[in-house]
Amino acid sequence: MKCFKRCVALLVLGTMLLTGSVAGAVDLKDILGDVVGVVAGGYAISAIAGPLNDFINTITLNKGVKANGSTAVVPIVSLGQGTHIGAAQVTGPSNAINSTKAVAQIEASYRSMRVRILVPVDSSNPIERFRRVQGVGVSAIIDLKL
Repeated sequence: MKCFKRCVALLVLGTMLLTGSVAGAVDLKDILGDVVGVVAGGYAISAIAGPLNDFINTITLNKGVKANGSTAVVPIVSLGQGTHIGAAQVTGPSNAINSTKAVAQIEASYRSMRVRILVPVDSSNPIERFRRVQGVGVSAIIDLKL
């Protein structure tokens, strides 16, 4: 876990260095920083996905709410609000879980409410393509404190 936190800290620092600042106008450096962040964040999450998935399954089994389908932990890719690091456990039929590479998080506002929409997708790079994986749901959200 210590190595994972270091990797994440280096990822955040690298993204800040690539973009030139924490805030600013959208330009090529911002887009490049976001792509690098998504790729590196996805790699960091995939490194601990198996043990994290087993941990969540053990907790839900002990609480009597075990998932009936297959489960996997995948990175959350946030769209429209910069680069964020997170993960989600998804559940569903095994063939659909095998197709799920990430969860796209879309943030929106509805009247006075903030809405976060979580969509299981078949690519960890939403810039490349963005297709929902049918039959898969999100069963847990994993946040990393930096």
